[in-house]
Amino acid sequence: MQRFADLTEQQILALAISTEEEDNRIYHSFADALREQYPASAKVFDEMAAEEAGHRAMLYDLYREKFGEFLPLIRRQDVKGFIRHKPLWLSRPLGLGEVRKYAANMEYEAERFYRKAAEAARDASIRELLVRLAEAESTHEDRAIELDRQILTPDVRRKEDETARRMFILQYVQPGLAGLMDGSVSTLAPLFAAAFATHHTWETFLVGLAASVGAGISMGFAEALSDDGSLTGRGAPLVRGFVCGVMTAIGGLGHTLPYLIPHFYTATSVSVAVVAAELAAISYIRYRFMDTPFLQAAFQVVVGGVLVFLAGIAIGSS
Repeated sequence: MQRFADLTEQQILALAISTEEEDNRIYHSFADALREQYPASAKVFDEMAAEEAGHRAMLYDLYREKFGEFLPLIRRQDVKGFIRHKPLWLSRPLGLGEVRKYAANMEYEAERFYRKAAEAARDASIRELLVRLAEAESTHEDRAIELDRQILTPDVRRKEDETARRMFILQYVQPGLAGLMDGSVSTLAPLFAAAFATHHTWETFLVGLAASVGAGISMGFAEALSDDGSLTGRGAPLVRGFVCGVMTAIGGLGHTLPYLIPHFYTATSVSVAVVAAELAAISYIRYRFMDTPFLQAAFQVVVGGVLVFLAGIAIGSS
């Protein structure tokens, strides 16, 4: 890798051309990924891609005027200290807020890099070129803000934000809630059956730990294999499976951990309090994200939880 300070003026121009071309393709990729669900935002990125293409054309005309037709291959990754971006454009589905932030950072970081490089440059022509590139990047950012205001009117932005909220619920909240409910409720019976059958906290903890981990693995695989997300829009199956599995395990471990307390009745009292908190949290999440009336959600969750809880005690005490 070369240092930026060691590049010739010809290499700097070639680097600027390849950078503009790469940014053009990134914006086109963002537009393509967002077009179905966020058409207005996709149009913004199409316009930004066109701006990058125009700047590349101007840079290339200047390059040919000074250095001829041969354009050396030099890219960001070939220069030490140059900006490197994670390939967000390869991810599917793309989060609208994440993409907007990513694009803003691209423009800001590029402008900052060129200005810092201009301050360090000794050659007057290189310094002048770097300042011009920084101004171009600043213009890009202003243009992006202008396009955002023109295309993303308040009504359009509100609709897209609502779509983003629905996608967040489908991809994260729904599998997480399903896991939390299963982990919190399904592990109650074996945990309290073991507790009242043995009256030993350590053995009860081991049973609860095994039930929680087992339920997490089972629910994670079940969610990941349920669908690939291509038709339902529920996102990557591995992500959903991971979220569901982890939340299932957390739901079971919450009322299992108190049995690390050596005193049986103290541990059981704390565990019951944790169960109540878990059921309240599940009810609130259903109310907050699933548009379920809070009292209805609480009634459904609490009744189910209490029935499983009593079944565990009855079996363990028999």
